[in-house]
Amino acid sequence: MAVYTDVDDQSLARFLADYEIGKLVAYRGIAEGVENSNFVLETGAGQFILTLYEKRVKRADLPFFLGLMDHLAAKGLACPTPIHRKDGRVLGELCGRPAAIVSFLKGVWPRKIELSHCAPVGDALARLHVAGADFPIRRENALGPAGWRPLAEACGARADEVEKGLAAEIAAELDFLDRAWPRDLPQGVIHADLFPDNVFFLDGGFSGMIDFYFACNDTLAYDLAICLNCWCFEPDGSFNATKARRLVGGYASVRGLSPAETAALPILARGSALRFLLTRLYDWLNHPPGAFVRPKNPLEYAKKLRFHRAVPAPSAYGL
Repeated sequence: MAVYTDVDDQSLARFLADYEIGKLVAYRGIAEGVENSNFVLETGAGQFILTLYEKRVKRADLPFFLGLMDHLAAKGLACPTPIHRKDGRVLGELCGRPAAIVSFLKGVWPRKIELSHCAPVGDALARLHVAGADFPIRRENALGPAGWRPLAEACGARADEVEKGLAAEIAAELDFLDRAWPRDLPQGVIHADLFPDNVFFLDGGFSGMIDFYFACNDTLAYDLAICLNCWCFEPDGSFNATKARRLVGGYASVRGLSPAETAALPILARGSALRFLLTRLYDWLNHPPGAFVRPKNPLEYAKKLRFHRAVPAPSAYGL
């Protein structure tokens, strides 16, 4: 979450007049992330998060994202709750951008992932999947398997500027996943981006998850595979099977995995690693000079992909 659009006091005051959350006391930008402009608001009613949706977020997708947060919060999931305006809507416009206000979650995201974090994350992910089962709006995953090849083609041979041979490696992986991708596993609403900076802990316990702006309908176990990639590798690039066992165990304590889902985890983890390799690669190659947000190194996910490619069975994940 970063700040791309500046918000002046007068515009913000007019925007807040459509809400019943008290007068503005203070606000500040949040200089993290890559998608939207975010601010912490302090008003007479407490703290809130204001988000201005930038060009990478399609306006047509906003009813899904905001409706999903409303739905999940009503089911008891610890996540931001959209604040409704006086006219009942949750979406307005500020400084030429679609904008919304959501509740403020207390907690901090873990800069260092400990074993104690993993089971609660798996538990929370499963609760999201269960709570989202009856959410009525659908959104296809624009960054699912159908979107990977166009991303790779957009990077083309320039991938070799990052690492020699990377373009050919990506092409071979795409061909493999086209053949091997499991297409008959349970589907539902997934978070699709549950990285550590989207999970909060407070006083040693899980306090909530944020940033639902990649959420979509897709394979449920694929969401778990994303978490294997972003929660279970150490800073030196080694895979921590104990963390994986805790993560999957926490998940299975709420929503049991079928044998087919467990067997598919190595393939799903390869697809997850490829997805983040490709999006990071595209951003790395198309990063404007002097841009505020620094792109993330795609080779982190190239190394993770190579690990999963060598995995003979789910038992390698400590399962």
